Amino acid sequence: MSKYKEINMQGLKKYQVSERQSKVCIEGFAKIGNTSINSFLECIPDILKGKEIKELIEISYQAFLNKKPIIVGIGGHVIKTGMSPILIEMMRLGAIQGICGNGSVTIHDFEISCFGHTSENVSEGILDGSFGMASDTTDIINKIIIDGSLQGLGYGEAIGKYLSESNIPYPELSLLRNGYELDIPITIHVALGTDIVHQHETADGQSIGDCSMRDFRIFTNLISELEDTGNGGGVFISFGSAVIIPEVFLKAVTICRNKGYKITNITTAVFDMIYHYRPQTNIVFRPTQNNGVGYHFMGHHEIMIPLFLLGLREKILKKRSKIE
Repeated sequence: MSKYKEINMQGLKKYQVSERQSKVCIEGFAKIGNTSINSFLECIPDILKGKEIKELIEISYQAFLNKKPIIVGIGGHVIKTGMSPILIEMMRLGAIQGICGNGSVTIHDFEISCFGHTSENVSEGILDGSFGMASDTTDIINKIIIDGSLQGLGYGEAIGKYLSESNIPYPELSLLRNGYELDIPITIHVALGTDIVHQHETADGQSIGDCSMRDFRIFTNLISELEDTGNGGGVFISFGSAVIIPEVFLKAVTICRNKGYKITNITTAVFDMIYHYRPQTNIVFRPTQNNGVGYHFMGHHEIMIPLFLLGLREKILKKRSKIE
């Protein structure tokens, strides 16, 4: 029993998501389309970042051909900028074999798939204490995680399973549901106190920690599959997580190398809107310092992520059409 006083979480004033104005709605989400991305990429100069993004697409394509995994890390902003349809499409193609994210990924994915909108006005909500008080998001997620812990599930797996077994209105837009149904691990790495679900009396720290710790072990096993088995290693790319994912990735690489996996010759990349020390150091530089290669691209998610992923998708589809 702690000797320090804790705030009483009972009696919070809550609301339903339908009563809240959201900044992101599904009408603005990415569309796959049939336009030729590679024709556009050919117009980009083979200089500096233009050369590098074409290199990364080709390296990722070769990893796909060699059956080496491409694993993606994301922050919640990736969901809020409408990238889910593209990520789901790449999972369906087998081009992405694993996704890791922070806790906010689950919140935005849950709201998009259940309500068709997400992202409240934090500046307004923080003034009267209503920020994060949507009970039909937070209390349900907390119940899912408690049940998930009892079932021995990972954090992402528990929410994906719930969404898969529920009659939600937008199942095609849920990254977690589609990952669960495709048997592609989506692991969630939670820092306690950082997500709106933690603001509620329904949050159970033991269950959250249990499910997220399980996801760390699942994610570390995914990283072991980046191992160079003779034809090069796999690819790890972080989209927009500046703190949690770089730290989790570095620890996972350490464990794998400690256990004897040859996490060498790997390719890493960071896509973010500004330069951050932690992703550059823990993803681009440290894991590749003796071998392999790392890239860093700056630009808005809603432009840079489709440019890269749809460029890779076009190469894969072109190869398949030739085989057929």
